[in-house]
Amino acid sequence: MASDSFHYPNSSSSSFILVGVPGLEASHTWLGILFCLGYIMALVGNGMVLLVIRLDDSLRNPMHCFLAMLAVTDLVMVTSTVPKMLSIFWLNSTETSYMACFVQMFLVHSTTSEESGVLLAMAFDRYIAISQPLKYEAILTHQTVAKIGLAIVGRALLFIVPLTWMVTNLSFCNSRVVPHSYCEHMAVAKLACTDPRSISLYSTTLSSLIVGMDVAFIALSYGMIIKAVLGKKSHRKAFSTCGCHICVMLLYYIPGIVSVYIQAFDRSVPAWAQVLLADVYLTLPTMLNPIIYSMRIKQIRRAVLKVLFSNRVHT
Repeated sequence: MASDSFHYPNSSSSSFILVGVPGLEASHTWLGILFCLGYIMALVGNGMVLLVIRLDDSLRNPMHCFLAMLAVTDLVMVTSTVPKMLSIFWLNSTETSYMACFVQMFLVHSTTSEESGVLLAMAFDRYIAISQPLKYEAILTHQTVAKIGLAIVGRALLFIVPLTWMVTNLSFCNSRVVPHSYCEHMAVAKLACTDPRSISLYSTTLSSLIVGMDVAFIALSYGMIIKAVLGKKSHRKAFSTCGCHICVMLLYYIPGIVSVYIQAFDRSVPAWAQVLLADVYLTLPTMLNPIIYSMRIKQIRRAVLKVLFSNRVHT
């Protein structure tokens, strides 16, 4: 019946209700503290990376450009979710407008795709720097880096625009309650009057393709890096760097792809575990990336200390 369903674009007063972490409502205050600390770390870490790259003219090679791309992506990703999450946990501000929900959905899913693309670009950058150091700047010119950045954004848009269009054109039946802490696309799509399996199939297939291709090429790049440094004096440092990078990538890719497959296929995992896994997936890498990728680089560490020291002198 017409009265039993509604199509949000035709109603300016439409909204969804985000419940936070279902089943863990009693722990929302403590969860809020943890995610707030993570958010502050992500803001400070990524903000500092962008600041020193902006202020220090020596930090202009392709690697620093990719680090800046990663920092911007992390800031957008974590800021699109955590502030609303904290308002749910601490203020019980659960209502979100139709437009805000789908803007959040668009930002979350586009930035996760972009992050994967930037990680792939950084692996390629390290391979060129180690295997062909004399041709590094000739291969990765500023124009090439800009084209790679545009390709990363373009791929993300090709994935998320159709997905967002599919979800926004659904009609929703009765319930407005989204059992999640942010507008995750399947959590929203399951409220629809129609079967959301086509959306699930699309997102699962595209996510698998993007992650599968990127992980394969990243593994190939790091494998070739390790092969190139074997027997050289710098092999221990290369192994250490590659090991740290791979660990952070695993922390990014494994929760992400597990979350996608659980949403699509596994009904036995508790709702609270699904939501927490998705929340950690969007928060933890944004905290660790500045530390693992940027602060391990000597030039950036020096630039950070220079900024901090100069501020102390002026105060």
